[in-house]
Amino acid sequence: MLDKIKSFFGVLSTLQINMVTLFRGKKIGEDMYGNIYYTGKPRPYSKRERRWVIYNGIAEASKVPPEWHGWLHHQTDIFPNKDQDSEYRQKWQKPHMPNLTGTDKAYVPAGHASRHQERAKATGDYQAWTPPE
Repeated sequence: MLDKIKSFFGVLSTLQINMVTLFRGKKIGEDMYGNIYYTGKPRPYSKRERRWVIYNGIAEASKVPPEWHGWLHHQTDIFPNKDQDSEYRQKWQKPHMPNLTGTDKAYVPAGHASRHQERAKATGDYQAWTPPE
């Protein structure tokens, strides 16, 4: 019944998502960022179980670590848990970071206009390519 209820805007509202999660979702786990992952019965036209995430804070897809991304997209049926996240990562891998573009923590190179600095002068080892005639 909840699947047949349409939102005023034509998409699921936060209230509708929370209602579906409450009545039809089964909590599977939580990642290191506090995102909670759920599973539910398949849709009538599908045999695959439904999988979704309720984000901790702003809903941003890049906040899903790779281990959970694979589970969400049915690439694996093994789901990691918060205590075992280190088992899925190699020692040489950096910790997962969400996309920081547009935030104060975004990478800005030296000499960028927003830093109000002068760009480093060219070293002279560059020679422009000219196509053959």
